[in-house]
Amino acid sequence: MTNAAPNSAPNTETSLTLKNHVTPRIFIAATRMDDGKTTTSIGLFAALKKRFNDIGYIKPVGQRFVQVEGLKIDEDTMLVNETYKVRTPLRAMSPIAVEPNFTRRYLSGGNHAELARKVQTAFDESAWEKNFIIIEGTGHAGVGSVFDLSNATVAKMLHSKVIIVSSGGIGKPIDEIALNLALFEKHGVEVVGAILNKVMPDKMDLIREYGSRGLQRLGLPLLGVMPYNTELRKPTLNQVHEEIRGTFITGAEHKRRRVTRVQVGAMAARNAEHYVEPGTLIITGGDRDELIVAILRHSDKRSHPIAGVVLTDGVTPPDNVMDMIRQRNIPFIQTSYDVYSVASAITRMTVKTEIGDRDKIGMIENLISQNVDVDRIISLVTQTDPSGHQMALF
Repeated sequence: MTNAAPNSAPNTETSLTLKNHVTPRIFIAATRMDDGKTTTSIGLFAALKKRFNDIGYIKPVGQRFVQVEGLKIDEDTMLVNETYKVRTPLRAMSPIAVEPNFTRRYLSGGNHAELARKVQTAFDESAWEKNFIIIEGTGHAGVGSVFDLSNATVAKMLHSKVIIVSSGGIGKPIDEIALNLALFEKHGVEVVGAILNKVMPDKMDLIREYGSRGLQRLGLPLLGVMPYNTELRKPTLNQVHEEIRGTFITGAEHKRRRVTRVQVGAMAARNAEHYVEPGTLIITGGDRDELIVAILRHSDKRSHPIAGVVLTDGVTPPDNVMDMIRQRNIPFIQTSYDVYSVASAITRMTVKTEIGDRDKIGMIENLISQNVDVDRIISLVTQTDPSGHQMALF
């Protein structure tokens, strides 16, 4: 008989302490980052609130977090809580934050049973007196495997069925869904269907037909096809300012303005009027005095404002130009980054939904209500699961 290695994975099927087997629940997984888990969770939360009195939410394992009263709380948890006033303690909605060195500490002797109990206790509290609860995963099915809390493992320990969200298309998304499905099935977790997200509007009917056919081969229903929405990909000034580690010189009250176009201010001052368009973010050096003045003057003539101006290289314009800037109602952001770095950072940035961005949240809610079969999801969730448990609506 051979002995198990000291650092071998624990048996994640034992020592489970979950008490709540009744509240209907669904685990939202994805095939990769930025496929639409949070978008789906937000929209589904709003849709369920129209059908039931009290909806719960939990993100058991979070990788991006903020400090709130000494607690590390996942950013998506904060977004859902601030948007819908979930009435559950934040510590229960975001029990585990994967901070720096978390993985190394776990591999050096972490206690899986302790982490599992923490997740299950948090779920019981988050589901208390709720009519339905959404469990948001993190990344694809295998994310978290290194510390024995993969999405598949967590869905298993919470006795939850799963929906997989993938980016639009036919071949690649369904191939990736098949990979994720295999891991969930290995853990004995039932995947009840898939949602295809970010589909080009002119391809909706095509993807709906052939995506459904492809998923049928995997034994999965297509639960929704959501169109690519360009508005959801446009960052706010606040998101840009955080991405480039900038500081608002003026106009911080307009930080919710959405950036629809980015223009590098490399033109001569006499040509500035061609770039002073609504929603445009102009990037230029802080020493381009003539160009900055031209931007200000042309902006005065427009009824709809530009998004703002980024001044690069940490250079502050001279006092007379700064006086002009302060007299206008235009956001100016200063950063130590150079022009190329700012433009590259904006191009690469992942645009998340911000707390308080009601316009964007409203778009998401409409996308889900119009394109996802919420009633079918409820029906699939409340059917008897493989372990014999019947989720009850109350």
